[in-house]
Amino acid sequence: MFIGIDHGTTAMRFAALFPDGNVLKLEIPRTEAAGMTESQLISSIENAFGISSSDIFLMAVTYSMGDGIKDIEDIRTVENRGVKSIEGAGKKTGGGGLVFDSIRSSGIPAVVIPGIHENSDTDPRLNIFSHSTSPEKIGIAYHAFAIGFNDFVLSDISSNTVTVAVSDGKLIGAIDACIFAPGLQHGPLDVQCLRDVDAGKMSANEAFVNSGVLKHTSFSDRHELIKAAADGDSRAILAIDSIALFAAMEITGMQLLMKEYGSVGDVVIEGSVGEVPEVVKKIEAHLDVKAHVLDRWSAAIGCAEIARDINSGSSEILGLKVNFKN
Repeated sequence: MFIGIDHGTTAMRFAALFPDGNVLKLEIPRTEAAGMTESQLISSIENAFGISSSDIFLMAVTYSMGDGIKDIEDIRTVENRGVKSIEGAGKKTGGGGLVFDSIRSSGIPAVVIPGIHENSDTDPRLNIFSHSTSPEKIGIAYHAFAIGFNDFVLSDISSNTVTVAVSDGKLIGAIDACIFAPGLQHGPLDVQCLRDVDAGKMSANEAFVNSGVLKHTSFSDRHELIKAAADGDSRAILAIDSIALFAAMEITGMQLLMKEYGSVGDVVIEGSVGEVPEVVKKIEAHLDVKAHVLDRWSAAIGCAEIARDINSGSSEILGLKVNFKN
């Protein structure tokens, strides 16, 4: 069987894909994973899926930004877990490094999925930015591809918003959370944020992780926001309207790129906010399309599907070269 791992913002998600197509799932909060030993982590995976490590043909792992590699690499050859640095944009909650190191030490065959960044073999115009998307979005995109989408724009909307374009089964570019559309917590730095950073009131990273749509409300998370919106709270409704509008604008921007490749593609939405019906309806209304909604397990399942197809001999995944020999 094959295992895919989603390095999520708040939790590590594991999907086990069996030869008969059956999928089992395991979620471990990152703070909980951070307190485990390497042997405890591997035992947790084995116990959850009712397997031993020898039953795993191949794992596909995501870690942080994945900006230290541009191809899919053997975990045994990757330096610094496939990243340039863990410093920079994003909240650090722990656990991801322990998971990565546990798998590498276990001897289980595994590949590491890259992010999309300035050195990637994607549309060079978007590579003006140092980072475009982290590896788990590639897992989501591959799951969309595996279930039949060949040309599509994928928007993952949760703590942050990241949008990816795939044309004829190949990744052509992405827009990261710190560039355009805000998520719940994270977003691009506006003029006031820049002033606050220059004045020493906060770091640039602190500004980034507090620039989402929640910053103008008293709500702390998605659940509070959605409940308040349902109750008619004007601030909550405005926050939802804002996140839907910006996501639709970002999707439209990527569709502009897609046109040069021959199709605007389907619209695929994923993420803890992307699953909220009110948000989906607003995005569909803005774009005048029917969107296809994937659930929060799509990244882990997509990574498991990547592992399966590499094990079957695939030399590239969504146009990414595979450097792995079992």
